[in-house]
Amino acid sequence: MKEKKEEGTGKTGGVTRRQLLKSSVTAGILASTGVMALNLTATEANAADKKVLPKKWDETLDTVVIGSGFAGLAAAAEAAKGGAKVVILDKMAVYGGNSVINGGEYNSWDDELHLREKLGLGDDSVELHAKDTIKGGDFYGSPELVQILCEGATPALNWMMDDGGAKLRNILNRTGGHTAYRTHTCVEGVGRGYTEALRKIALGRGATLRLKTEVTWIWRADTDGPVLGLEVKEDGKKKNIRIKRALIMASGGFSRDIKMRQDFNPSIVPDFNCTNHMGATGEMLRYAQAIGADSLQLAFIQLYPFAEPGKGTLDAPAVYPFRGPGYGIVYVNTKGKRFVNELERRDVVSRAEIATGSKPTYSIFHEKMIAKMGTKEEVEKGIARGRFVQANTIAELAGKIGVPADALVDTIKKHNQYLKDRKDPDFNKPITDVMMVLEEGPFYAIAQWPAVHHTMGGLRINKHTQVIDIWGKPIPRLYAAGEVTGGIHGANRLGGNATADCVVFGRIAGTNAAKEKA
Repeated sequence: MKEKKEEGTGKTGGVTRRQLLKSSVTAGILASTGVMALNLTATEANAADKKVLPKKWDETLDTVVIGSGFAGLAAAAEAAKGGAKVVILDKMAVYGGNSVINGGEYNSWDDELHLREKLGLGDDSVELHAKDTIKGGDFYGSPELVQILCEGATPALNWMMDDGGAKLRNILNRTGGHTAYRTHTCVEGVGRGYTEALRKIALGRGATLRLKTEVTWIWRADTDGPVLGLEVKEDGKKKNIRIKRALIMASGGFSRDIKMRQDFNPSIVPDFNCTNHMGATGEMLRYAQAIGADSLQLAFIQLYPFAEPGKGTLDAPAVYPFRGPGYGIVYVNTKGKRFVNELERRDVVSRAEIATGSKPTYSIFHEKMIAKMGTKEEVEKGIARGRFVQANTIAELAGKIGVPADALVDTIKKHNQYLKDRKDPDFNKPITDVMMVLEEGPFYAIAQWPAVHHTMGGLRINKHTQVIDIWGKPIPRLYAAGEVTGGIHGANRLGGNATADCVVFGRIAGTNAAKEKA
């Protein structure tokens, strides 16, 4: 016998979906599925539940994108191309979020320049990229979403070059967790090279960018209906914005919210520094959860093993240890000994660093390797700032960084022989033809230590980038892309995949959002 359903309430058996949502937000009873989070006191949660839809809207917009990084700009560009009138909102005073300050790395099996072929760096494919990504995330990533990422990476990279004017360095790296040389670097050596290209495309198609606009709530009438608008704060005043077509969330992760990090993964203790900008606080994820959005894998939080040890910054020198493993860079501890396979993924390297018991660790390379990782100018600036240490011999280098000279000399000698023998008996590192022995100076060292870098978990999305609610249904008119989403990278993100993830899924979000009827 069918249960009677009360008109307009969605109620069966005495429990409404609204009531279930309220209890899950307030009490966090759905923690096992990742829907726990709102970092609110009971009083604050009750206040949030009592928020009343505005009787009057202060402003009406067609399509709104929250966040002005890779994902947000890509989404805005494609939504504008599809005929939507797009406004990008960002709470910060400058555009770009983490994207502007990232290392400028982008994974793609190919590019229109065909760098891999020109540089003689072996084979690669969409299938191999997808296989590495799934394995690198301990098989927690969605095969469907990973396939979309890897298939879309090359067209998205070419699009940024063709339409946005992005330029690539004439290098291609094999970075940790990858089995092929597929990590591209823009000429700027930082993410700005891609964000500027994306901003050019988005604004050129008519999108507008509004900074210092903080979103303070997402308006949705009930747990079955569409997103209606936003509450925002501008110049200290709150106002309500009606959205006619669609809302795209591209607001990034929560790495700067220490409480939120601790809620999901207590092992990421507050003592860890963070590479990300101060706006990476995750409140948009919490607002989405409050209106019924599902989330997943929020405990998967990545440490970047090569951050500056003092403050945890991701400066230009901090990217060299990431780019160097495919060319023979060597990681050593304070005893002058190797402690890990340099081609291992980030989480493995970070754990190995911490297990050394002594901060920091060091990357060792020589002059000939610079052109494969960056530029001589970057290195000279790094030396001037004390980030790179230079010496004519390995023994001299050891003295300058304070490690035992005999141990470091022996370590480098052994590693050189391993490259010649094409076998690493210590850590079983795969040896390639382009790896360089460290026999001729000058030699260089850079100090490194893990810092919180990326939150792999986030909002659950489908292949169309629609945000999925806790009952498995798309929330009407709500899309998401980039670090605010989960389910792609799994337990560990392979370096260079984030930029591709943001651009590929940002484009999909924008294209589909524009199809919504205004």
